[in-house]
Amino acid sequence: ADEGILHASGSGVPPVTKDYCIIYNSNWVSLPKTLDNATFRTLENLTSTVLCSSAEVPSGLMKDKAVVVMRGNCTFLEKARIAQSLGAKMLLIASKSRLSAISDNKTDFEDVTLPIALIRYNDIVDMQLVLGNEVNVTLYSPPLPEFDYSMVVIFLIAVFTVALGGYWSGVAELENLKAVASPGERETRWKKEENVTFTPVTVILFVVICCVMLVLLYFFYKWLVYVIISVFCLASAMSLYNCLAALIGEIPFGQCRITCSNKTIEVRLIFLAIFCIGAAVVWAVFRNEDRWAWILQDILGVAFCLNFIKTLKMPNFKSCVILLGLLLLYDVFFVFITPFITKNGASIMVEVAAGPFGNSEKLPVVIRVPRLEHSASTLCDLPFSLLGFGDIIVPGLLVAYCRRFDVQTRSSSIYYISCTIAYAVGMVLTFIVLALMKMGQPALLYLVPCTLITSSLVAWRRKEMKKFWKGSNYQVGWRP
Repeated sequence: ADEGILHASGSGVPPVTKDYCIIYNSNWVSLPKTLDNATFRTLENLTSTVLCSSAEVPSGLMKDKAVVVMRGNCTFLEKARIAQSLGAKMLLIASKSRLSAISDNKTDFEDVTLPIALIRYNDIVDMQLVLGNEVNVTLYSPPLPEFDYSMVVIFLIAVFTVALGGYWSGVAELENLKAVASPGERETRWKKEENVTFTPVTVILFVVICCVMLVLLYFFYKWLVYVIISVFCLASAMSLYNCLAALIGEIPFGQCRITCSNKTIEVRLIFLAIFCIGAAVVWAVFRNEDRWAWILQDILGVAFCLNFIKTLKMPNFKSCVILLGLLLLYDVFFVFITPFITKNGASIMVEVAAGPFGNSEKLPVVIRVPRLEHSASTLCDLPFSLLGFGDIIVPGLLVAYCRRFDVQTRSSSIYYISCTIAYAVGMVLTFIVLALMKMGQPALLYLVPCTLITSSLVAWRRKEMKKFWKGSNYQVGWRP
């Protein structure tokens, strides 16, 4: 379908304006690319009729106006012929269902020349609420931007999260090694340790669970989406607490404690817990507020990714290769292969990410940044640039392993820095392909080879591939 913009202007001083998504057929009409060449028409709201007969509206009501009627009962071109015969200069067809391509047979309607566009009924209602009853409208279709600068923000967030998560994992590893080398601290450190280690078997099990969950979401999205939202609220609140508690622990102030049930806890940590729970609750309540809720979702998402990268430990490079390789296949299969399997020819991954069947609830498993370049695609498809948590966490686990290996072997952060740079290069490559192909890409297709090949080359060049592949057993002999 061809996407365009309806630019609406109210009658106030100064006039309030707002843009809305439209779908049109470029074979029927050619829309101007800018507002400079667009002609404004007064909008006549006739959504009380479907305009399948000229008797449905009073004579002269449509003359020289843009008319909006409801979809249904007859074809688009039949409505257009009637509107044109009554003097209308533009026809908008309001749809309560998902917008689809306009593709009627025009062979018998060569005399129809007025612009026809499909618009959401909810947008017509919003137009009246925001702009009033006296509205002037025009249609235009600006060209797609070559590059959207929101990608730069996405890039910075992703690289920052991966680098910080890997570094934090290395700090935790250093503390573990010091505890092992100091018997007096060993028991205390092990009680605090919250890491979970992935073995090759658990890696395979994890990928299988991901596949099953994605398929279930595809078929039962409208119920499971609320389960995912609930889990995200709980997990992100805990993650934000862990991240901020690590920072607060470095501040030597406000350490007063209270005792309850023979346990002591710092008062500042109680307030921190209330703050983190409050942040998650506020996001849950206002999650569909596009103006600012994305900021809170991104903060919670970054905290979730950081905590996941720090907590989940890959024991060796072999497990990293298995995990990243299987998830690469998972990503490619569900993006590129499933369109040949599904009835509607849609990618399961894309459908779930966008919300199947036009579901207004979206999965909170992405970093979202509003698109900075104005285009019809921004209004009609996704007003946000998106990056899935998996595209941060999965390579981030390899970066974290590289950082821990640096700590264990005292290799001056060479693995960590190289892998982080490789991740940044993979992100740039993803954006280049995205800009060239004008369609969503499975980022792991570019991130996995970049990070795995770079880590392997560093290990091979340093003649440490055997150690790097099997992981470290160096803790016993490690000394601070």
